[in-house]
Amino acid sequence: MDLNYFQIVKESLSGERAVDEQTSASLTILTERLERLKKLDESFSSVTFSSAVKELKGQKNTVAVG
Repeated sequence: MDLNYFQIVKESLSGERAVDEQTSASLTILTERLERLKKLDESFSSVTFSSAVKELKGQKNTVAVG
C-alpha cells in the first residue's frame, strides 16, 4: 500500500494520471511521514520534496470554479 502513494504522485507528476483527490491524499500522507521522520531524527531535517512535487502540492490547493 505504501508504494501506491508514491506511484500515484509519480504518475500525477508525469501526466499519466490526473491530479485528483487521490493525488492530494497521497501528498498529504507523504508530507506527514516526512515530518515524522524529521522529528525522529534530525539527520532528516534537510530532506525536502523536489520542486516538481512542491509545485504539484500548490496545484492541489487550487479550487476549480465553474
